[in-house]
Parts: sequence; structure tokens; C-alpha cells
Amino acid sequence: MYYKDLREHIAALESNGKLVKISDEINLDTELMPLVRWQFRGLAEAERKAFLFEKVVDSKNKRYDMPVLVASHAASREIYAIGMQCRPEEIMERWAIAQRTLIEPIMVGSGPVQEEIHMGDKLLEHGGLGEFPVPISTPGFDNAPYLTCANWVSKDVETGVRNIGNYRAMIKSPTRTGVCCLGSQHLHVHWQLCREKGIPLEAAIVIGASPNIGFVGVSKIPYGTDEYAVAGGIAGEPVQLVKCRTVDIEVPATAEIVIEGRFPTDSREREAPFGEFTGYMGAEELSPYFEITCFSHRKGAIYNAFLSQFPPSESSKIRQIGYEAVYTRFLKHQCNIPGVMDVVFFESGGSATYCVIRLKNTHPSHPWLALNAAASFEAAYPKFIVAVDEDIDSRDADAVNWAMGFRVQAHRDTKIYQGKTSLLDPSTAPPDAPMHERIYPSPGGASALLIDATRKWAYPPVSLPRKDFMERARQIWERIGLPPLKPKAPWHGYSLGYWTEENQAEAELALQREHYQTGEKLAKLRIKS
Repeated sequence: MYYKDLREHIAALESNGKLVKISDEINLDTELMPLVRWQFRGLAEAERKAFLFEKVVDSKNKRYDMPVLVASHAASREIYAIGMQCRPEEIMERWAIAQRTLIEPIMVGSGPVQEEIHMGDKLLEHGGLGEFPVPISTPGFDNAPYLTCANWVSKDVETGVRNIGNYRAMIKSPTRTGVCCLGSQHLHVHWQLCREKGIPLEAAIVIGASPNIGFVGVSKIPYGTDEYAVAGGIAGEPVQLVKCRTVDIEVPATAEIVIEGRFPTDSREREAPFGEFTGYMGAEELSPYFEITCFSHRKGAIYNAFLSQFPPSESSKIRQIGYEAVYTRFLKHQCNIPGVMDVVFFESGGSATYCVIRLKNTHPSHPWLALNAAASFEAAYPKFIVAVDEDIDSRDADAVNWAMGFRVQAHRDTKIYQGKTSLLDPSTAPPDAPMHERIYPSPGGASALLIDATRKWAYPPVSLPRKDFMERARQIWERIGLPPLKPKAPWHGYSLGYWTEENQAEAELALQREHYQTGEKLAKLRIKS
């Protein structure tokens, strides 16, 4: 059985040794996020954990009843796997099954998320948004606390199809937030559809749901797919939903917190600066704002937050895995490129800008089919897309750079793909430029660089010792007690198609210390110059 709620997920993290409980009193404005940040700047990924802060206080010495959970979804690939209830090496297959086997959600009459309800004349009885311990994510730079693990649920007003999307939300008043949704992002599409009809957009923010909700919220599921059904595919069972009290939206029955409301579509407000996944402060934007009509939450609710900002982060890890799963399925199965073996988004690019496609080059057209399809799948990212051969470790930037260094001619193997939009990318235009220039710069929009770093013909062997000699040397290495090795591909030489019988014979003579024979042969073959 999949986790019925966040609490079962927390128990699983703890039983797997992946939860740190902090019982000291921690300031959520100045101390909480910096404390979690240190593990992303000072520890190896395998050592990272989720943090549960049991006693939190703000800079006005207000003490909160709710604990704060951070980095529970994706502090590491191993923590992500706990959320998927599988081993790390099984994540991609679990995602593939979820996308193939959609399981529709079911409605239930009630759920613990509505144990406490504040609406109407009681909307502010617990302080509205002030009831929740929302940390400042980038102390010293953010202009407010922001909801970060905010899974927005909205509907296409014409089709009724639901969408779940993760978008930051600036706390602006006890009953109002901002939101950063731009360009072709699905919440913005819903807002635009309502704007054209002259009506507000109804929505709800889900905080503290089972992890499958967060996983689909940050992934690029194609528009028009009910992401509750994908979340059900991850769980292997339907997501149980309850009806919101003030808007026509359905939310997970066992979530910790739900915030209901409407987006006016006749006006917008300034939102940000906020520390973004790019590693830079997100520029100010004119964005929709959200007017709250109802708060509901469990008794003894737990507040859940993402750690984003400078990569690597929880945000870059959860985005990396979700994007890789969706793009792999798209290229391999929906674009009919069977040679696709792996799709990688490097965390150093925020798991959005730098994409590598590893494939068996079964036809000369396949690298470019894959590159163009990846460039067109999503309007904003990726910006740099590289196709590599199957012998390249696509998850190792050094290996990818090696392929680009010696399998590419820039005039022949690169292409500029224009007409894309830009989201929060400071390279598009100056921060004070008009929003339309930052989203779709003139002329022709933003761009991507496509690079075919596959071999176009047979190459000489890789210049490393043959595999059997490297294996023998490793046995000696381990026998004499040298430091443990973490082999980095390629770690042995191998043929890439261009190697003659004569080349091989001469190499064998060298191994037998009979290289003088080769020298004698070459002397007889001298050519006068």
C-alpha cells in the first residue's frame, strides 16, 4: 500500500535513517533554511536528509504550534526513491509505469484535511496565513516568506481537466498571496482562459500531501492530463479527493493543509524578488494574485516546504528526476526513437537548462530527431541539448564534454533553435527590462543550442588500457590497501570500429616485448622523401 498521507511518509524517512529531528527552538526567518542549506553546500548527496523542525519561532518571537518539514521529497535520489516506494535504480521504471497506467482519482465524503475549517466570518479566527510557519527561503534577499511546496490545483475552464503545478507563492497579507506562473505554464494558461471570459480563476493550494502529489506537481506532464491520475499511477491506487468548501476544486483528502481561493483576472500585482532555482534572485514580475476564501487543515497539522534556490537543492533534484522520466518517455515512445537509452538534466543547470540524450545511433537521422523533439517539448527549457553515443556516461559532465570536444565540428554538428520562451533566466534580458522582453525577447524569442556529439564514422579505440589489464590492476590496487576506487567511465579502452588486424598484431607483439619485430617491419617499408 502506498502512503496514505505525509505522516506515513515521514515515518518511512525516519525508519530508513533519512530524517533529522531538530528539537531546539529555531527561527524560521533567519535560521531554518540556512541550516538545511548547509547540507547542499557541505555534504555529499548520499549524506543528505530531510529535516523536521519541532519548535519554530519567528523574528517577532511568535511560537508556532506546527512543525516544519523540509527536504522530504528530494534531498537526494535515495530520499526520492523512498517517496516512490522503490529502489533508486527503479525510479525511472516506476515513472514509466505511472505514465502508461493512469489511475483515476476517487471522491470521498470527508477527509482529515477538513478537520479544521476557517471560512466566511471565521476566515481569520486563527490569523489566516499567519497561522502557518512559513520560512523565509533566502534570508537577507527574499522580500517575504513564500509558500514553496505549494501544489496549486486548477482547472481548464473549457474542458474541466485538472492540473497540479508547483509554483512559489509570496505571502502578501493574511488572506492574499502572489504566484509566479509565466508564459506557457499550465496555471497561467488556465488564468488566461478565464481572463478571456472575464471571470476569476478558482484554485486551491495543497500543502503536505503524500509525496506522489509533489512529484507530479513539478514534472512536465503534458497539458490536458489529469495529474491526479498520474499520481495514482505512481501509488498504484486512486488518490482520494474531497470537494473544497468555497471553490469548485478537488483536493487530496489526507493532505495537511489546503488554501482555497480565486485569482482575479482583471488585474495583477508585483511579485518577488525571490531566490530561484537558477541560482540567482528571481526578478520582479507583474503576476496574478490569489484572494483566499477558506483555510482547512488537519488537527496538529505539519507544514511542508521545498528547499530551492542555488543548485543543487531539493528543487533541482525533484525536477531532475521528473523531467528525465517525462522526456525519456516522450522521446522513446511518443516520438518513436527506440534508440534513446537515457535523458539527463544536470543539476548545475537547475535541472532545466542542460539536457543530454544518450542513444544507440541506429540511423543517422536519430540524433537530430531526438534533439529537435527535446527542444520543442516544452516552451522554455532546455537551452543546451546534447546527443551522445551509448558509450558515453550521460550522467558524467566530463564524459559529455569529452564527446563534445572530439566528436563535434561546430559548423556541421550544431544548430540554433529559436522561438522559445524564457522563465526566470537572467541571461535573457536585464532584470529591469519589460516582462515581455524577459519572457520572449525580440527578435524571435529565446533560443536553444542543439549539439550532435555522436560519432559520424568509425573511430580509433579509446586510449585507455584494455579492460583485462585494468581489472588485473584493480585487484593489485585493492590487495595492497590503496584508497577505495569509484570507477569513472570510461575506465578501460575499447574499440570504436577503426582498428586493423595489423594494428592489433603490433599491439600483441608489444605485450610480448617483441616490439623490435614491428620496428624491423617498418624499416623495410621506408619511403624515400
